[in-house]
Parts: sequence; C-alpha cells; structure tokens
Amino acid sequence: MANDREHPTIAIVGATGLVGRELLEILTGSPMGQGALRLFASTRSAGSTLPWRGAPIPVEVAGPDVFGGIDVAFFCAGGAVSRQLAPAAVKAGAVVIDNTSAFRMDSGVPLIVPEVNGAVLDASALPGTPGIIANPNCSTIIALMAVTPLHRVAGIKRMVVATYQAASGAGAAFARELEQQAQDHVAGRPYTQETIGRQYLFNLFSHDSPIGPDGYNEEERKLVRETHKIWDDTKPAITATCVRVPVLRAHSEAINLSFNKPLTEDEARKLLAAAPGVRIVDDREANRFPEPADATGRDEVLVGRIRADRSQPPGMGLDLFVCGDQLRKGAALNAIQIAERIFATAATAAP
Repeated sequence: MANDREHPTIAIVGATGLVGRELLEILTGSPMGQGALRLFASTRSAGSTLPWRGAPIPVEVAGPDVFGGIDVAFFCAGGAVSRQLAPAAVKAGAVVIDNTSAFRMDSGVPLIVPEVNGAVLDASALPGTPGIIANPNCSTIIALMAVTPLHRVAGIKRMVVATYQAASGAGAAFARELEQQAQDHVAGRPYTQETIGRQYLFNLFSHDSPIGPDGYNEEERKLVRETHKIWDDTKPAITATCVRVPVLRAHSEAINLSFNKPLTEDEARKLLAAAPGVRIVDDREANRFPEPADATGRDEVLVGRIRADRSQPPGMGLDLFVCGDQLRKGAALNAIQIAERIFATAATAAP
C-alpha cells in the first residue's frame, strides 16, 4: 500500500460502466476521493477521458501490471475481469472491493454491508491491509438494510421476497434499449430487441440470469446464499422470486417476514426509524409508499407498507415494501462505505 490512510490512491476498474461512473460521482463528495485517482477499462475505452473535479482523467487499459501504488481498487467490470485482475491488485498492495459475484461466496472473503455486518471489518487484526472484500448483490443489500434491524430484535424465521428489478441492474445496454423501446412506441415502430431479445416496455419478465435445474434463477440463489453469509446464520428460511420490470433505475422488493419472537408494527417502525441508511415512507392516508422514482438518486433505502401479516399469529409476521437505488446503495455507495470504514479503522489503529 502507499500508506496514505487519509488520502488513499484509488483505482476504478470498469470506470466507464454505470457503476464505475456512479463511483466517480460519489467519490467527488467523499473524503475517500481526496487522493489520486486512476481509471481503467477495456481496450474499447482506452484513450477516452472521464471528468473528475473539473479536469479530464484518462481511461487506461486494465491489466495485471497497473496496480503499483494503488491503495484501494474498486472492481466493477464483471466477474471474469475480477477473477483475472483482483489477485494482481492485492499482490501489488491494494485493498480490493469487488462489486461482482466472483468472490462473494469464498470462505476467506468478507461479504459486507457496513450497516449490517461492518464489525467484521473492524475486527480485522490489521485493518486496511491488502485483500479482497466483496460487495453483495444489489437486491441483497436493499433487502437487508430493511430487514436486519428487525432480525436483530425478533429473529427472522422465514423471509419471502419478490423483487421488481430495474434495467440499470443489467447494465447500460439494457437501460438504453428500454429507452429506445419507449421512443419506438411513440414513433409507432416495432420495438428494438437487439439486447434484451423481447418487449421490455409495458412488460415484465423473470430475471435474466441463468435458471438452474431446481427452477431458481441465479439472482434468487444469490439473495438466499448471500443473506445467510452476511448474517452468519443459515437458520432463516429464505425464498425469492426475482423479476425484471421496465424501470430505468432503483429496485423494489415486497418482503414477507415470519419471526421467532413477537414484533408489533409500532415496534418495527421505531426500529426502522432509528436504522442508519433507512428512510420510512409509509403514509396510509395519502397512499404514499416507496416508489423507484423517489428512490432514484437517494442514498437511503425507502421502507413502507409496514403492516402485520394477518395470516400469522399476532406479532409473528410482517409485510414490507422496499425501494433502493441499485447503482448507489445497491452498488457504488456500499463499496465506498466499505472503503471508508476500512481506512478509518486503519487510521485509528495506526501508531
């Protein structure tokens, strides 16, 4: 490491993608962004520039020999790139925060949502030393921000999740084609289907990740496995149905919970109101609850439709509706919060 714990040198691998650009925007206002910055992408983007603090920053080609002097490297260029280059970054002395699924389930790699299990980072014997920390999947992060405060008090026995996931989760090409289909509709043209392969506008479909022989897609399996790892608890029974909806940005989730101990609606509201990174939007009289349009661009996860599940014994079940910006708390913001916690702890531990 370059050993500047207050102003670390940062690299973004995959800087020209949606998450990479969001990282850039958030770093502008973060103490993490006061040091030097290097941007990397594929050969297609080599020679281009991205704006940073009023000046253009060149985009370099990512490779195994580019990480000398880097303190923290954010990876958001896909699992194959992370598997290939993250070990090289660690070897060069960097802390790697990986936004892909490449290392999430590796036993030696922490999977972190700072508000949920950030203490795992604080407990490190040498915080800030080189290594890989995994950023969870966006749908997992958004769900756990809302349900973990309740789990800590009442213990979640079972969680049933239905997700309504935006185009941004599939990348820029998905989002562009959704916008193109809207233009096609206005113009009376057939819908462009070059990327998505189907009508997306005025439609929804099962999440576009591979489906296994058990009928679950990979997104659904991620939510189950990652939740168990983050909570360090495999006892909660979890099932999910993940769906892609024609929203440009911000995921929504309908969550049904069963508890081990009774928890009332009022108690749940108090817990959620006190939870960091959560904002309650729950106005029954005005019929105003979390919406992806309101969650877009926000750091907080919006939680509403907080109500007792009347099909369960009193206090033993609850329903929620949750919205969160997939590119911010679901990806870039969570990664930066991990880095901030690592380097703040490292600075405190420094002699």
